[in-house]
Amino acid sequence: MNTTSIDGAALLNEVEAFHRRFNIFPTEDAYVAVALWDAHAHLLDCFDSTPRLAFLSPEPGSGKSRALEIVETLVPRPMVAVNASAAALFRSVSGTEGRPTILFDEIDTVFGPKAGDNEELRGFVNAGHRRKGVTYRCVGDSQTVTPFPSFAAVAVAGLGSLPDTILTRSVIIRMRRRARNEKVEPFRARLHEKEGNVLRDRLATWAEQVRGQVTDAWPEMPEGVSDRPGDVWEPLLAVADAAGGDWPRRARDACAALVKASQSNDKGSLGVRLLCDLRDHVLIGVDRLPTVAIIDRLNALDDAPWADMGGRPLDNRRLSKMLGEYMTADNEPVASRNIRTAGGVLKGFFAKDLEDAWARYCPPPAAATSATPLHPRSEPLNL
Repeated sequence: MNTTSIDGAALLNEVEAFHRRFNIFPTEDAYVAVALWDAHAHLLDCFDSTPRLAFLSPEPGSGKSRALEIVETLVPRPMVAVNASAAALFRSVSGTEGRPTILFDEIDTVFGPKAGDNEELRGFVNAGHRRKGVTYRCVGDSQTVTPFPSFAAVAVAGLGSLPDTILTRSVIIRMRRRARNEKVEPFRARLHEKEGNVLRDRLATWAEQVRGQVTDAWPEMPEGVSDRPGDVWEPLLAVADAAGGDWPRRARDACAALVKASQSNDKGSLGVRLLCDLRDHVLIGVDRLPTVAIIDRLNALDDAPWADMGGRPLDNRRLSKMLGEYMTADNEPVASRNIRTAGGVLKGFFAKDLEDAWARYCPPPAAATSATPLHPRSEPLNL
């Protein structure tokens, strides 16, 4: 048996360099994250959770499938699942041949706007994020309810976005079409797959050497990273700490940068987007505003969905319904109230009623905004 100790930092450098030969990622942090994700798949049993790796882009031809191909050469027991059903996936994960690493290309055909109902598959992907995650099925003639383990490493590639429940469990790499001055080496499976597999086998050997260290690890998180983002990055930081060298620092830099990017690019649900737009673009410099004025300003925002909500602009009924899902600091649903204006009394919303929701759901506001205050605070509105 080969007992030669493997330098983890040097090995991760080689994994990163292998990706760089064939992949153009949008940032340096993305190379760090993907290399750590490849390694973490070999140590899955050491962790309580596993992050999903998501290569997403707005347009085809952005290198997503190629990124998934390179990952395939580096992870244990890859299972390419383009059209796999949820039943096939959970039976593969719970099978006797060993847990696969699931690689799901063209994920937009599953969760995109033109896809059908795939709640069963979404449930599988969500449940498999945690070690204790299971999928229940009725089995046999007696229809006995049977739990099937769902815990597995999953990487996906596709156009557009993903359901919020999957996005928040993912390390997100937003791919771009390669610029004319960006060059990569052509990937030839017959030649380069073997090179990747050599690295894969060395990763497996190194994983056995550090398994005890990683199992007991509680990696320190970068400032501001906690809750769900902390769950996502904990396994990757544990791998970086075990590798040593420059990887602990690079991993935490990548963690902080990618978490911040995901929070700024993805405002979460439509409700959270509404809260953020109200705070950052509408209720600036005022403590209250009539509903009609709020809707006018929301519908006028560029790059916002409010002017076209299923073929119609946002109206006061839908605005009230959406905001009513959130609570004030007094634990009452956010609701419109009477506002005195120069033209009389109108229904509207108070910033104070939204402050608790802003603090709980929205990322910190930008340091500066180009918006101009609408009216002096607390004075009657001249509408």
